Amino acid sequence: MSLRWLAGRAGRLALLLVGISIAVFALLELSPVDPVRAYVGSEMMSIGPEQRQIIEQRWGLGDPAPVRFFRWAGQAIQGNLGTSMIYNSPVTEVIRTRFAASLGLMALSWLLSGVFGFALGMVAGARPGSWADRLVRWWSFTLISAPTFWVALLLLSVFAVSLGWAPVCCAGPVGVDPASVGFLERLHHMLLPAVTLSVIGVGPTALHTREQAIEFQSGDAAIFARAQGENTAGMVRHHLVRNAAVPALLLQFASLSELFGGAVLAEQVFGYPGLGQASVAAGLRGDVPLLLGISLATTVFVFVGNTLGDVAQSLADPRVRLSPERASGTTVTA
Repeated sequence: MSLRWLAGRAGRLALLLVGISIAVFALLELSPVDPVRAYVGSEMMSIGPEQRQIIEQRWGLGDPAPVRFFRWAGQAIQGNLGTSMIYNSPVTEVIRTRFAASLGLMALSWLLSGVFGFALGMVAGARPGSWADRLVRWWSFTLISAPTFWVALLLLSVFAVSLGWAPVCCAGPVGVDPASVGFLERLHHMLLPAVTLSVIGVGPTALHTREQAIEFQSGDAAIFARAQGENTAGMVRHHLVRNAAVPALLLQFASLSELFGGAVLAEQVFGYPGLGQASVAAGLRGDVPLLLGISLATTVFVFVGNTLGDVAQSLADPRVRLSPERASGTTVTA
């Protein structure tokens, strides 16, 4: 990992953040949502033009769009992302508290989907065409085609409503101070949303791992290993796992954007107070500073995940080295 490679990555991230900021702000400007009406809510009919003007001045909504964007951008460069209209708190504070809740949820689901997806892919790829292979493929294609909110509603109705094994909503008991909620209780409330996200994420990892295992078994290295007397179990343990692990890991890191997109829907269904739920609220109520801040935070999150995937690949495969070309998505093999 050279300084030149890091500089290339930092430059790409800076350009990406600028582009994301402009795109999100433009989309919000084109949105039919009236920030003042969304801010006031049901009391909108009871305020007059003077009160509306005061609200616009309070949040800087009366200025032209370019003026508001460059004012926000100047403050953002200094580390100030503004104040959330919904929560009446600094955007950085809202993101920090919400991201902490979402990070645990996404980390648990990311780990579960990676482990189970890789294991199922190995089972299917070890014996192509077997009943286990057909079952894994059917299961994977079914999950890939299923909408996240539908899976979340199904699991919620079965395990929370009917069986009562899991809480119906929230990240802790209703009415209890979040600071006093213990780790096991938080995990209990997090488990069902995490399982929902992991169930959706198992399919791509399983199918990709299966293809890698089948491709390896048709190569010269597998033919030579079998000629040496290697059985299926030994082939999986000594060859398939090692050759399929790196592509599966890269796929897991590359799926962070899909993971966050699924978390937005899962948090809405389960009432989980994470960053996804805050994103929906900011979009529906025209909270421009909060939505811009969340967009930047998630962009950095996904970009760092992809960077870690490149680093993991270079560490796991000595033939791959990090170079300035890797900053633009090009793999350099020694």
